[in-house]
This record gives sequence, structure tokens and C-alpha cells, in this order.
Amino acid sequence: MATIGMNDLKTGLTILYNQSIWRVLEFQHVKPGKGAAFVRSKLKNLRTNAVNEVTFRPGDKFETANIDQTEMQYLYADGDQHVFMDNATYEQISIPADKIADSLKFLLENMNVKLTTYNGEILDVELPKTVELTVKETQPGIKGATANGGGKPATMETGLVIIVPDFINEGDKLVVNTDNGGSYTSRA
Repeated sequence: MATIGMNDLKTGLTILYNQSIWRVLEFQHVKPGKGAAFVRSKLKNLRTNAVNEVTFRPGDKFETANIDQTEMQYLYADGDQHVFMDNATYEQISIPADKIADSLKFLLENMNVKLTTYNGEILDVELPKTVELTVKETQPGIKGATANGGGKPATMETGLVIIVPDFINEGDKLVVNTDNGGSYTSRA
């Protein structure tokens, strides 16, 4: 692990700070007219997913964290455990549901994901930007409705509830954006 200072911060860099692992989401060098320069940053805690704004001063030092990402395939749920297989070695691991709770509403069997780890500690399951999910339950579609209407709630096959246009029916396959907690993109 390398020790770096405030001037070495970059978007996407992962650092050890305040006894946790943080990813730099944004940073801005600030040079006030009076006083020393500093860096304003937005950091995401990879253990808790909390996002904090942090100001670094000259002389602040921190270590870079070596994060590993492994291509995995989601196999199945076994009670409270979820089983993933390494696509390269075929090794299987079980992850408790509470560790990947936010990702579960998008996971389907045989889906490929990236597993993010730090020294063997599982930090995150990185999903594809969009997934195709089938509508399990919603109100009947309205003939002649457009995508610009008010929308209605729809429960997807994974239990995720999103707002969809009025013309969507049960059984429709939809493209869902995973970035913002789940939103309707289009029909598949």
C-alpha cells in the first residue's frame, strides 16, 4: 500500500481513512486568497455505503487500499445465504443476505456480477448498469396510455417495486436501471 497526500487524490481511488475503506467520488482543489490550499472531497464508505464530504489539508496522508474485483455468477439462494461462483476457478462462496441487501432486489439466477473485496472482506456486489426483470404484479394496462403519464407501481419478479408507465402489464419484460435504486428504462 502506498502512502499519498491530498494532491494525489483522483476520482475512483480507494483509500484507507478513519479506520475504514473509502472510494473518492469527487474532489476539488481549492486555493483561497488567504491561507493554505485544501481539497474538498466526497467519499463513499465501502463498508456502510455512507457518503461523506471531507476536507483534506496539506500534510494529510493516507494509504491507498488495494481492492480486488472478481467476475462471479449468482447461482442461488440457500436460506439466508446467497451462493456465487467464480467464473475463472469455479470456486463457490456463500454471502449472507444482510451483506448484499441492496443488490438482492436486482439479482437473478445465472447473472454475472463483479464482487469487490478487500483482504478477503466482501465489500460490494457490482451489478450491470441495467437488468431485465419480468413484471410479477401491477394494475392492468390502460389502452392508449403513453410513457409520459403519471405511472403506476409494479412489483418485479425479484420483489423490487418501481414506477412504470400505465401501458405496462403483468408478464412484460422490462429493462431496469440499477444505478439509482431501480427505475424503469424501457420494455425489453
